[in-house]
Parts: sequence; structure tokens; C-alpha cells
Amino acid sequence: MRFRNLAAFGAALVVGAICGSLIGPRPALAVAREIIELQRDVTTLLQGQKDLSTQLTQDHTVMRTLLEQSNDTVGKLNGTMSGLQKSVQDVQANSGARLDTMSTQVQGVSDNLEEIKSRLGKLNQQLVDLQNIVQSLDAKISGGSAPAGAVPAASPGAAAVQPAGGATASAGGPPPSADTLYSNGLRDITSGKYDLARTEFEDYLKYYGDTDLASNAQFYLGEIAYTQRQYSQSVSEYDKVLTNYPKSFKLAPARLKKGMALLELGQKTQGIKELREVVKRYPGTEEERRARAKLKELGVAASAAD
Repeated sequence: MRFRNLAAFGAALVVGAICGSLIGPRPALAVAREIIELQRDVTTLLQGQKDLSTQLTQDHTVMRTLLEQSNDTVGKLNGTMSGLQKSVQDVQANSGARLDTMSTQVQGVSDNLEEIKSRLGKLNQQLVDLQNIVQSLDAKISGGSAPAGAVPAASPGAAAVQPAGGATASAGGPPPSADTLYSNGLRDITSGKYDLARTEFEDYLKYYGDTDLASNAQFYLGEIAYTQRQYSQSVSEYDKVLTNYPKSFKLAPARLKKGMALLELGQKTQGIKELREVVKRYPGTEEERRARAKLKELGVAASAAD
């Protein structure tokens, strides 16, 4: 056993000597060449690293400059947007009251024009009547059917026109004419003299409640109350337009403003109902457009069926 171990050890020494001779050191020239190539590769790597570091530094500088410029631009945009937002908020805060006032004034101007056209039509008819009277008198005079002294007898034709100018001058102190009361009411409501306009429209309804413009006068009583934030009173006045004047041209605006007044009173359900009625009954009108816009603002559908 001991001899076997000694033999194995001797064999290992022989194998180690042989392997050592086979893998011994290379010649010095080959080693020097490899060292030079290795140094060259290291130098190339170091130069590449340096170039890459320089490029990264330049890119970082450019990116930092662009980032600073972007931050400045964003800051300016934020300032501009803040100013615009404040302006929009100011406009929204004041738009409601201004639009209502402007709407009342525009309607007043429109009715003024209608009244002027109505007066022009009446004047034109009076001129036609007078022309017919004159032609009739000329025909009688030229035909010799009446003596020269009969011209005053034709004055009943002129007398038919006279009451229009003399209706306010009787001893009993009658009220102003319908045209005068209505025109004065429109003038005062468009100029902001609401209390005076209210009195004039109330007088108009008192003395001339069966005329074509009576529904307009009633509507303007509602407009005056709405403008003065007397919303409960305005609802009552608008209701009179809807109830007493079923053929009035003011039905659509009266129902629209009634709905708006109910919303101002906190009666949201009734207000929405009135606005939906406007959409249903008066399609294609300005009132329908305003009703739809208000319903959209409230976040509800324009129709109960939607």
C-alpha cells in the first residue's frame, strides 16, 4: 500500500514536469508585441471615453438651455392664462344681469319701431281719407251741385279726423291717448326709468286694455319687475300675458322669462318645466335657443322624454 502511494506520487511529478515544459513562458518578443497592442487598445478606449464624455457634456448644456427656455415660456403662458381666466370669470359674473337688461332694452326698441310703423300706417290712411274728401269736394264744386257756401258743410269729413287731436283737451280731463301712453312707457323703460314706465303701462292697461298693444304693455310690467329683481311679481305679470292674451306675439318671451324668474326664486322644477315648454312650443325662435342654453347650463335635457 505504501509502495503504491509512492509510485503514484512519482508519476504525478513526471506528468507535472512534462506539462511544465509544454506550457513554459513565450519568447520575450511576442509578449512585448501583445503589450504594445494592448496599450494601443487602452489608449483608443480612453480617447473614445473622453470624446463621449465631451459630447454628453455638450448635449447636457443644450438640453438645460432648452429646458430653461421652456420653463420661461410655460411661466409666461401660465400668467397669460391666469389673466384670461380672471377676465372670463368677470364677464360671466356680469353677463347675466347685462344680458337681461339688454334684452329688455332691445325689445323696447323693437316695439318702438313697431309703434312707429303703426303710426305711419294710420297717418297714411288719414292722408288717403283726406285726399278722398278733397277730391270729392273738387268734384262737387266743379259740377256745380253745391253753392260756394257749402264748403263748410263738408267739414264733417274733417271732423272725423279732429277727435284724434282733441281727445286730450276735453273739460273732463280724459287720460292721454293710447299712443302717447305706450310710447312714453317704451321710452322710459329703455332709459331705465322703470317706476315711471310701470305707471304708464298700468294706465295703458286701465284705459286701453282691449287694444292690440295691451299684451305688450302687460309683458313690460313683467320685464320691469324682473329687472328690479321682484321675481315673484314678474311671474305674476308674465302669467297674465299667457292667460289673458293667447294670441299675443309676446307669448314666447313671456314664458321664457317666467321660467327664468322661477329659477331665480329657487323653484327649479317649475322653472325647468317652463323652459322645456318654450323649446316645445316655439321651435326655431330666439327664445328656444336661450331656453336650450339655460337647460344645458343646468345640466338637464331639453325634453322630459330625453
